[in-house]
Amino acid sequence: MANKLKAHFAAGKAAINGWLAIPSGFSAEVMAQCGWDSVTVDMQHGVQDYQSMVQCFQAMDKHPITPLVRVPWNEPGIIGKVLDAGAWGVICPMVNNAAEAKALADASLYPPLGKRSNGPIRAGAYGTATPYQKIANSEVMVIAMIETQEGIDNIDEILSVPGISGIYIGPSDMGLSLGMEPMLDREEPIIMEIYQKLLASCRKHGKFAGLHNGSAAYTARMIKMGFQLCTIANDSGLMAKAAREAVSQARKEGGPAAN
Repeated sequence: MANKLKAHFAAGKAAINGWLAIPSGFSAEVMAQCGWDSVTVDMQHGVQDYQSMVQCFQAMDKHPITPLVRVPWNEPGIIGKVLDAGAWGVICPMVNNAAEAKALADASLYPPLGKRSNGPIRAGAYGTATPYQKIANSEVMVIAMIETQEGIDNIDEILSVPGISGIYIGPSDMGLSLGMEPMLDREEPIIMEIYQKLLASCRKHGKFAGLHNGSAAYTARMIKMGFQLCTIANDSGLMAKAAREAVSQARKEGGPAAN
């Protein structure tokens, strides 16, 4: 029982991360077979709830991916529940300072390192000591989302908090915070400078940096820049893109009868 993604990062490798917005075990099962290193259930902006998240985990269990969750907010109840269900990492929105980073770490880790309550209903065994409780603090990844100017300004303090494993950048909210349009795959020079600053801080503190991307090409660029946890769109977006391309090709090549 170990976190394969954490070992992946320790070896200096980048991970390609899938993203589940669709609340379906079948969709999750299909995605888990597509070669991702990890797959994240999105409980913040997807239409997933706790029950659908568990179904996604159950559907992905037989495949060699690491299950992660983006929780709705920095709240200990939901953080503990997704870890109890078997998540090996928590991605938490809007972590802006050291106090918020400490609250995230406290909710994610068992005493004496944190304040997480014991009850790993799927991750281990409820009410008894299992190997899971012995390794959870060293294997669970605690990932703070950096999405605001405040978070950027406080990056060294955030990464200095014990228990924080790395950061994950939300480009859309970061853009909004800076007075820009919300979008992925950003090209603004100021954003590139921010990315470099955040990456430098991660290197200094020995932590990893993740980024949400809209396309495979942009993802490849960001891996070369130094990001290690790189997401490509989400399941619903990839499905829609493939469907639009298929319909467009059929209409184009089918001639007048297809239009």
